[in-house]
Amino acid sequence: MDEFNNMQPSHAQQQPTAQQAQAYQQQAWSQPAYQQPVQAPPTPKKERRGHPFLSAVFGGLVGAAAMFGGLTYTGHIDPVAVVQGTGQAQDEEPAAATANTDPESSDMSSAGQTITIDATDATADIAQAVAKKALPSVVSIYVSSSMSSGVGSGVILDTDGNILTNYHVVEGAQSITVTIDETNYEGEVVGYDESSDLAVVHVELDGAQVTPIEVGDSDALVVGEWVMAIGSPYGLDQSVSTGIVSSLYRSTMLQSTSGRTIYANLIQTDATINPGNSGGALVNSQGQLVGINSIIQSTTGSSVGLGFAIPGNYAVEVANEIIAGEMVLHPYIGLSLQTVTAQNAQYYNLPVNQGAYVAEVASDGPAEAAGIQKGDIVTKIGRDNITSADALILAIRSHKIGETVSVTVMRGNEELTFDVTLGSDEPLQQPNQSYGLGSKEDNKGGEYGNNNNGG
Repeated sequence: MDEFNNMQPSHAQQQPTAQQAQAYQQQAWSQPAYQQPVQAPPTPKKERRGHPFLSAVFGGLVGAAAMFGGLTYTGHIDPVAVVQGTGQAQDEEPAAATANTDPESSDMSSAGQTITIDATDATADIAQAVAKKALPSVVSIYVSSSMSSGVGSGVILDTDGNILTNYHVVEGAQSITVTIDETNYEGEVVGYDESSDLAVVHVELDGAQVTPIEVGDSDALVVGEWVMAIGSPYGLDQSVSTGIVSSLYRSTMLQSTSGRTIYANLIQTDATINPGNSGGALVNSQGQLVGINSIIQSTTGSSVGLGFAIPGNYAVEVANEIIAGEMVLHPYIGLSLQTVTAQNAQYYNLPVNQGAYVAEVASDGPAEAAGIQKGDIVTKIGRDNITSADALILAIRSHKIGETVSVTVMRGNEELTFDVTLGSDEPLQQPNQSYGLGSKEDNKGGEYGNNNNGG
């Protein structure tokens, strides 16, 4: 059995993830809605720009033609999320859906003015009202480096100039220009959590007024619920598209420059999401943020009706930690793992032909405290079957620090169940952390790269 420990590759745990992990780990699944290469606008700190639509169209379309192969085959274009038209003529007034913008009659929230939407069953009218409310809170983010340029999207979180986006939108950027209401601002990365693909960008508003997004409750979403995606697909800023929540709790992993990014508990939608939409908003019928558009499943590089958003509750929680200068922590079980397959199970005479083999148990970690041992094979987390090391990582990331989960293992031919209280991965992160602007830079190598004690 010791020979099994020499098998490659090894895996160890990452972030909060979902219950249906295994079915969503195929590579075709994970096509980031990558940034569309585009000519970035001028970079002055605050400057009115002329004809932003035309510059985005030309840059976006030329970039799409030139880089289509790279998106499809290499997956290496900065991600962006976008939305298209609602089908309602622009000169038509909503017949039965209204967005109340009267300051005296509107409620107020911590983000500022709250607009209450009253809508009937007229879908186009709902879309007009929601777009009117939410569009001012979604921005375009132009990035450039010595090798490339691209455009993505972002969501205004507060009146201090903090903007939530995907990490892959700003990864490696040497300059960042944020366009808010046709005005360009120089952006600076406050911090990021690479393992969950989230980042915060800050701009100096110099007294300019902005409209922070109203945050909804992503935990309250149900399958079939109406949603709208907002962003800059192919550089076409302020674009919207509508659809429904197709499914919930989708999870997958993608390779990144320093390890893997874990997408847990994703919201699946058929709202159109294309390159350039990444970092943009997924909002509900009240115009409230419920997700950050992040990746698509596609063999063509553009939308086929399979888009995925990071849940808004989690994204905003991570963003608030980054803004506060806190380390972004993830649940930790304390296992190094290897995938059991039918082939290696037969070769090593293992009792099951799928699962996550425990190669090492971290000393004083949650798994050791619960009684899990080296050589055990994890087959279930709660009621969810575990078919691989990645599936276990995703399952753990779908839970929270301090939560107790049921872990079923095979020890020889005996099935055992342990209650494990998940810890925090803070000790793993500290040796690999660097702090700038008071926030965390997440290095996943300490979680599941060269050091395999992250699980």
